[in-house]
Amino acid sequence: MPRGRYSLHDPHDHTFLGEENFQCAPGPSGWRYLSRTTAPSGDHLGSVDLTLDDLGRPIRLELHAASWRVRGAALDGVTWVRTDPTGVHATEGNVGAHAFTGTSPAFLVATSRLLRLTPDSPAARVRLVAFTDPVLAPRTVDQSWALVNSEAHATDNGPLIVDEYQVSALDTGERHTVHIAGDVVLGAPGIELEDLDSPPSPRPSPRQD
Repeated sequence: MPRGRYSLHDPHDHTFLGEENFQCAPGPSGWRYLSRTTAPSGDHLGSVDLTLDDLGRPIRLELHAASWRVRGAALDGVTWVRTDPTGVHATEGNVGAHAFTGTSPAFLVATSRLLRLTPDSPAARVRLVAFTDPVLAPRTVDQSWALVNSEAHATDNGPLIVDEYQVSALDTGERHTVHIAGDVVLGAPGIELEDLDSPPSPRPSPRQD
């Protein structure tokens, strides 16, 4: 069960935004990720609780940020309920999308597990519902993912496979690179892995269609 810490930065001006302490592991249903995010001051900012099934679909999502809360799952696309800080008002949403995304590194791992690309796979288009900080406002985004390189690195615990993805925003054409080893993000815009106490769990096998 990998446990570790990411540092979070503004991807444009590199301002330090805080840290995300996490643990994640495969389980009977697929994969689960738990984390708590803190500001540079150490104050609590939010949390993520994400569970995927064995096909990489989100069967349970709970996000907290600035007293806002979102609960969601894959249902008729993806469905969610967003609750305001007072707890009085809740709004439901549903979009014909594949999964969720947001600022947490969890969502990069989740999308890679959903797509299960190989270096020989064509680029895959995916529609996601993004919950944006600090109020978890939903926004539908379309992305293209391509696995451009997969390389084995020798470690004391055996070879570590590092996958390099090129992710493109289809509305703006902006591209960036994401490096993932198993179920841990090694680096992405605004995300750096600072500490890891055990090796990543192996990535799932490529999808057989």
